Amino acid sequence: MNLLRKVSVLCLLAGAGLCFAAWPALAQDPPANAPPKKQDAPKPKPNTDSPVQSAPDQPKWDPLRAEKDIEIGKYYMKKGDMDAAIDRFQDATDAKPGYAIPFLYLGEAYEKKGKKKQAVKAYQRYLDLYPHAEDGDKIRKKIVKLHEEIDKERS
Repeated sequence: MNLLRKVSVLCLLAGAGLCFAAWPALAQDPPANAPPKKQDAPKPKPNTDSPVQSAPDQPKWDPLRAEKDIEIGKYYMKKGDMDAAIDRFQDATDAKPGYAIPFLYLGEAYEKKGKKKQAVKAYQRYLDLYPHAEDGDKIRKKIVKLHEEIDKERS
């Protein structure tokens, strides 16, 4: 008899549990006479991302990237692609501001391309950042020579 009583209590509890489990679902059903709720379709958001306003692809300060840019820029210079070399050296100056070496190579690339004014600016920036450079005298002579060439072209 004891076993029968346990089984009946267990069945009663299980039935009550099922009723209570279904009770929240019943509470959420809308009334039968209420009209179906109309949902507005969400409006699509306008695309505000543009190449000009999006986040930068690379972090501003990245000394390792600057070194890699110099290495690749030197490769392009050796290959003869001065535009690609100039792009890489300029990227190196952005990645590590205050670093003199990219300006030296930038000056060489501009000089090889025939852009003498930009070469003078790059060489001068190199000397400003690294005034006691071992090759400082050589660079100063280059700057003087380039100034003379620029003056000859003006006349």
